[in-house]
This record gives sequence, structure tokens and C-alpha cells, in this order.
Amino acid sequence: MRTYYTADQIRHAEAPLLASLPDGALMRRAAYPLSIAIACELRARTGGIAGRHLCAVVGSGDNGGDALWASTFLLRRGAAAAAVLLNPEKAHKKGLAAFRKAGGRVVESIPAATDLVIDGVVGISGSGPLRPNAAEVFKANTAPVVAVDIPSGIDVHTGTTEGPYVQAVLTVTFGGLKPVHALGDCGRVALVDIGLDLAETDILGFDSADVVARWPAPGPHDDKYTQGVTGILAGSATYPGAAVLCTGAAVAATSGMVRYAGSASQQVLSHWPEVIAAPGPQASGRVQAWVVGPGLGTDETAAAALWFALDTDLPVIVDADGLTMLAAHPDLVGGRQAPTVLTPHAGEFARLAGAPPGNDRVAATRRLADELGVTVLLKGNVTVIAEPNGPVYLNPAGESWAATAGSGDVLSGMIGALLAAGLPAGEAAAAAAFVHARAANLSAADPGPHPAPTSASRILAHIRAALASL
Repeated sequence: MRTYYTADQIRHAEAPLLASLPDGALMRRAAYPLSIAIACELRARTGGIAGRHLCAVVGSGDNGGDALWASTFLLRRGAAAAAVLLNPEKAHKKGLAAFRKAGGRVVESIPAATDLVIDGVVGISGSGPLRPNAAEVFKANTAPVVAVDIPSGIDVHTGTTEGPYVQAVLTVTFGGLKPVHALGDCGRVALVDIGLDLAETDILGFDSADVVARWPAPGPHDDKYTQGVTGILAGSATYPGAAVLCTGAAVAATSGMVRYAGSASQQVLSHWPEVIAAPGPQASGRVQAWVVGPGLGTDETAAAALWFALDTDLPVIVDADGLTMLAAHPDLVGGRQAPTVLTPHAGEFARLAGAPPGNDRVAATRRLADELGVTVLLKGNVTVIAEPNGPVYLNPAGESWAATAGSGDVLSGMIGALLAAGLPAGEAAAAAAFVHARAANLSAADPGPHPAPTSASRILAHIRAALASL
């Protein structure tokens, strides 16, 4: 499980170490593995370290000290290193002295022959975009950048930018991951353990092992009912494809049985003959979780389907048209005791919450989850999942291949299958989002029979491959 910590949590954990260790010891404890990570990046890009040219862009805080000490360690390994001091009077004195003693040069701008740049401008205490002098230094740079702790100019809490910022190929961070490492443009992220005793955090992220541990797999005594029966209320004459995608995703997500109720039965059965179809939810038979909304429309029949599902004591996931109707009647989820998952994109979120999520997507998602008493999955390149008065899960997709029409219908079917199998709402949403993103990326990498790099149908077709790759 990935864990993310606020800047205050990191500083609080650093305080006893700073008090107990000799002056500068914690900085060198961080800077040495930073230098190793930079050396590995340099070797991968240029084939070596000795004789290669580095340049550290150094700010006035400890972040600049980390960059100077790391450069010093690399000088001792044969690299040539320069440093641009953005505020020479406030540069870390001991780090600068060691850097100069090892043969480092202080320069006014990044030399043209530089192989790699170290961003040591600001760390987790910084805020706002790059200041003009720092922005000018990086503007002319063409070399790859390794950022110290966070790329300068990116907000450590929200991952957003409001002006110039450093675009790093690699970010090396210390002690614990921060929200920016999931939410922001950080390149690859490497975590260095510096011995912090960190308290528990409620900002989490699934990795492959977490998904494997939770994804339902039939045991020797399971049958189609014990593996979970997923009910799908989706699709319409206008949007029958939504029913096909949503139902197919529930099948692919290893639901024991999928029951479809709606007007697109013919299209659904032509694609998925294993599905049990009924004209309406009342005639569906035994169901263990409902998926409501994709392509359903907002007419009286659609509203009746939404009310039927929410009036049960079963887990329900609401998406798309279901969210549109729910925005007008939020009281429908107010008294529910069973798990409820809402999966809005930004526009749907604004209708539900009365305002768009804004820059702080984590805080906004938390507020809506707490207000409605439901689990909220805010879609995006980084999916944010908040449980009411509980943890938040962050799922960075890496790429935006899932941003395609019908992709959300696939995600809804997957979440529904996991809810039917008995997973808690937040974990079901987090696991489905992880596999959905993996399937989208696999789809894009698979040339397939069609020229389009990805589509909702192709994402659906790669769900099993994504599970197998975990």
C-alpha cells in the first residue's frame, strides 16, 4: 500500500531526528542516496558518471543544501559539477563549502554542455510558481532534470501549478511520499528512507499486491452466487452501447453472475450470452449489488430504476445519467445504510457539489463524501476516491488512455462486480480504478486489429490481461 503524508506530517517526524543527530547529519543522510539516484539516472542516459557534467540550481533552503551535498558526492565520483546560486547570500553554507572544496564551480546559468540538472530550488515548504530568476534559469535548459523532494513550482498538497514550474524526469523524495507525487507532474518518483517515524496517514494508494489480495477469485466451494451477482441498470434506445460496455465489464471482472435489466437486452445478449436479462429491476431476481446510470437516460423509467436500486439494502454504484438525476434529489442517498459509490467526472461533480472540484481535488472529494455520506470517486488522470469520514485513495493512471467515450461505463461495471463480491466500497472503487487504468494502458500498447490506440471496447477486452499482469 502506498502512503502519502502532508508536509506538516513530514516536518513533525523530522523534528526529533534533527534534535538528536549532529548538525547536518540528516541532510547528508538524505543527500547521499539522492546522489546514488542521480548517478543511476546519469549512467542510464550517458553510460557513465566520470567526466559527465552536472549542474545544480540551488535555492536558499535545505533543499538547496541537499542538492549541493549530492553534487559534492558526485564530484568525488569523478563527475564535473556546477551550481547556479539563486540567492548566494542564503545558500547552505556547509553544503556550499564542501561543494567548492570538492572542485565544484559556481556559475551564473546552466552550462550548455550539462548532461543533467538537479532542481534544488524549493522543497516541501515552498509555495507558488517559480520566482522570475529561477524561471529564467530553467527556461533555457534542455537537459533532463532530477528534482529534490518535489519539482519546484508545483504545490506539494494539490499537485497543481499556477505558473512556471520545473518539469522533472525523476523526483527523489525523502521519508515518505507526499500528495504531489501522485497528483502532480513529477516524472518517475523514487522514495528514500531516512529513518522517519511517521504516524498513520489516511491518504493511501493501491499497488498491484493490494489489488491481487482483494480481487475475488473462486475457491473450491464457491458457486455463481457466492462469487457475487451484479445487477446492471444501464442503457437505453439512445445509448445501448453503455449497457453492453457496463455489463461486459462486470462479466470480465469475474462476477459470478450478471443480471441485466433494461431496454437494451437484445444488444447485451448478442455480446454477452451468459448474462441473464429481464425487462426491469423488479423481475431481475437475486442481486447482490446494483450498477445504475450509464446511458440510462433521465426519463420516468430511468428515475424509477434509480429509486428502486437506492431503496434496497444492497450496495449501489451510481454513474452518468444516474448522477444527473441524483444531483436534483441528493436526499435519495441521505439515509442509506448500504454502501453507495458515486463516480462523477468534474462536470458531474460540480452538479452534485454545487461547485467544481477546483485545484484541491482531494479536499473537494472528501467534502462531498462526508456531506452525502457516500464513497465518491472523482475521475481524472489521477482518480481520487474518498470514503465518508474515512481514507482517501489516489490512483495515478500514468497516461490518459482511459479518457475516451464509454470508458466510465466499463469502470462502473467493474466496481459493481467487486461490490457484489463483498468488497468494501472504497476498496472496490480503488481496486477497479487501478485495473481499469492498467487495462487502458495495455490497450494502448497492443496494436490490435484496429488503428485506434484505445477505446472503451478495447479497455474492456484488456481487463483480464490487466488482472493477469498484476
